[in-house]
Amino acid sequence: MSKLRTLLMLVFLSNAFFVYAQNIDNQAFNLKRIETNKKAMLILGGWALGNMAFSGFRVGNTEGVEKGFHQMNIGWNAFNLSIAALGYWGATKENPATFDSFNTMNEHYKLQKIFLLNTGLDVAYVVGGAYLIERSKTAEKSEQMKGFGQAVILNGAFLFIFDLGNYLIHNAQNDKLKMLLKGNEVGLSFHF
Repeated sequence: MSKLRTLLMLVFLSNAFFVYAQNIDNQAFNLKRIETNKKAMLILGGWALGNMAFSGFRVGNTEGVEKGFHQMNIGWNAFNLSIAALGYWGATKENPATFDSFNTMNEHYKLQKIFLLNTGLDVAYVVGGAYLIERSKTAEKSEQMKGFGQAVILNGAFLFIFDLGNYLIHNAQNDKLKMLLKGNEVGLSFHF
């Protein structure tokens, strides 16, 4: 009976240690993901604030195409600033210790899909900006529309680099996640 009790105690302790080690690895991985997202939102917010300040200063002193550019740049970046603020706030609410292996994997790949989808949308923004510029040739408010198109292209191009860069940063962690998950596989064998 004593050997059975010792064996059960060893199995229990090894499983407790395994779960503890697994949680530390998941926590470290999630902490890095969260910190990376916070930095990304600070970059996006900085871009938005810089553009809004510059265009806010310039919009009153310009006319025509340039005025249209600054008007659209302010509006576009007000939206970017909102996204950055909400993204940063959401990242501060995440607790890296609360993610098990499944949720770690889910969050990691979900984030990559979001950045990849946004990269495709960014291409559409650039094409849309080019369309506005082309359309401005026959439009009633042609100078304003051309300025709008230029601002959309600039911001779409920035967002393309931003989203693709963030996708690649997170994608580079895929092998580390696979190793983490492989290390978290549970197996128990007895050899007599």
